[in-house]
Amino acid sequence: MTIAVCPGSFDPVTAGHLDVIERCSKLFREVHVVVAVNAAKKPMFSEQERITMIKQALQADGVNNVVVASTNGLITEYCTQVGASLIVKGLRQNGDYEAELGMALVNRQLAGVETMFIPADPIREHISSSIVKDVARHGGDITGMVPSSVYNALINAVHEEGSNDERL
Repeated sequence: MTIAVCPGSFDPVTAGHLDVIERCSKLFREVHVVVAVNAAKKPMFSEQERITMIKQALQADGVNNVVVASTNGLITEYCTQVGASLIVKGLRQNGDYEAELGMALVNRQLAGVETMFIPADPIREHISSSIVKDVARHGGDITGMVPSSVYNALINAVHEEGSNDERL
């Protein structure tokens, strides 16, 4: 069986991410969830916080064939290091496919790593990390959009952000 890699920023991990990861865990012997660190972006949560949140959510759901790691390099380099021949990406809407296709072709050219797309569960296809953060910032209810292990961390981070804005 193949080792698969599910990369993303996971800032924070959402119910949609977990759905794709859990579905992959049933298809592959081992799944590596890789927090992709991008120095050009300023995430809400640190690399280690994102790793911890993913691990807690997967443990709560009883998923045990998933490795959670991070990289600040190319995902194809990570795939080569762990012997993975497949990248799995969840797709929400048409825009996701268009954006992901170019990356999939580059990854194949760079390292011969194929990409498999898994369609989002229609119940969760509207959920993204950006939307969840925006809803939380405006006091909306994010119940069910993020795992319980993320809920409080997100509410606290948004509160902390607001406190910092008030001091300016």
